[in-house]
Amino acid sequence: MADFAALESQVEATTDAEASAVVLLGQLHAMLVAAQASGDPAQVQSVIDQLGTSQLALAAAVKANTPGV
Repeated sequence: MADFAALESQVEATTDAEASAVVLLGQLHAMLVAAQASGDPAQVQSVIDQLGTSQLALAAAVKANTPGV
């Protein structure tokens, strides 16, 4: 019989990662809207920098958890 506990664990981890990505995108959207509305170039640049950092971290996590990469 298949190891359903391992499968359930992997499904849970994938679901958690997807939910985290959705939350992150929502937060980034809100930050960009607020930065744009402020008219403050430094605030806009701060959001751009945070987005770059988040993108790098997400890319590293995907690569680390992708077999054969």
